[in-house]
Amino acid sequence: MSDQARSQALIELNRRYTFFSWSVQSAVKPLAMVGAKGSYFWDADGKRYLDFSSQLMNVNTGHQHPKVVAAIREQAERLCYAYPGMATQPRGELGKLLADVTPGDLSKAFFTLGGADAVDNAIKLARLYTGRQKIVARYRSYHGATYGAISATGDPRRLPVEPGIPGIVRVFDPHCYRCVFGQEPASCHRECITHIEEVIRFEGPDRVAAVLFEGVTGSSGIFVPPNDYWPRLREMCDKYGILLISDEVMSGFGRTGEWFAVDNWQVVPDMMVVAKGLTSGHIPLGAVIVSQPIADHFEDRYLPLGLTYGAHTLACAAGVATIQAYREDGLIENAKHLGQTLGRSLEALKENHPSVGDVRYIGLFSVIELVKDKNTREPLAPWNAKPKELGVMADVLPALRERGLSTFVKWNWIFVVPPLCISEEELRTGLSIIDEVLEITDKEAQ
Repeated sequence: MSDQARSQALIELNRRYTFFSWSVQSAVKPLAMVGAKGSYFWDADGKRYLDFSSQLMNVNTGHQHPKVVAAIREQAERLCYAYPGMATQPRGELGKLLADVTPGDLSKAFFTLGGADAVDNAIKLARLYTGRQKIVARYRSYHGATYGAISATGDPRRLPVEPGIPGIVRVFDPHCYRCVFGQEPASCHRECITHIEEVIRFEGPDRVAAVLFEGVTGSSGIFVPPNDYWPRLREMCDKYGILLISDEVMSGFGRTGEWFAVDNWQVVPDMMVVAKGLTSGHIPLGAVIVSQPIADHFEDRYLPLGLTYGAHTLACAAGVATIQAYREDGLIENAKHLGQTLGRSLEALKENHPSVGDVRYIGLFSVIELVKDKNTREPLAPWNAKPKELGVMADVLPALRERGLSTFVKWNWIFVVPPLCISEEELRTGLSIIDEVLEITDKEAQ
């Protein structure tokens, strides 16, 4: 059987017997992925791709990190699983490491299977601790696909499964390129912040349990907030006795050039939700990390949370090795350093291509927004575009893959979110491919 035939057989096997997420099943065209290492993966045909989205923004240490793989293998030989009522070395060690690397007094972790159920449990904890019910979240956000997390999500993927859980209140985002308040940087009065307080007042501050925001908005468009945004959120929450929860599932573990996105603004939330980079995708794991007062609250109160695979032994061992890899390999420093190269390169793309309306970046967390006209800012594909509405954007992903680059393309956005282990040469190679493919979108721009 030829490589091409094996590849097609693998795709058909998956198509026939499994569902693919967020898609019309008959329209799915997956790659048959069979291996990966570092910043690359390859398909069953033997073609190699530079991974510019860290798969789905989670493989921060790079694919098949040898230290993480070795830790998984060694732990599997000793003990794969212990029920959540057991104490294990990986569980305790990972909890301590998280207390060490998270900001301020975040000190105790509840381990989950991933980011979505970590968000679910953060909402539960906030309501239990405060005795309040309402959760303030943003419209341009994604928190996961379990019922609680998708209810808090603003992304249109929530719409088909509504109504969700009650008590979610949404506010607008710090989207400076498309400011809903009609402001430009020169005229901005931070309406994106002041209107949150106004919403809280209307909703009743004594009824709001928490504000739940992504540290830096991820798959909804990578919106890097103004420097005073998170500090003022902290002040606002303190004023009304509201918990501040930072969802660092995507923006955490070095992605922004700091351990966590909120570290860029020296803000300590009351809770932090993590996953993805926690194990760099090698094994599923998530966590809610809480402040000392919240941890103390449950010392003499019942904690009504639990998961069969919570604090999974094998996953916690992978988490320990992953945090060690960040430290030993200098990955967070590399993200900060190469983030400067990335930022300059993206600004050059914006200057040189009429279809590039905006570029947003922090560390190795970035997006290119494509437009038909830089003056009107009309997007090349509308928000929540259906496949038939994508226009030229439908040609972007195949063109990138044809040239050996794989990344996340959504609506009128091209994401550039490579593994933190990427070299400058690899980064420039991927950006040169994007530069070439943008000639396709430029034909649709004025």
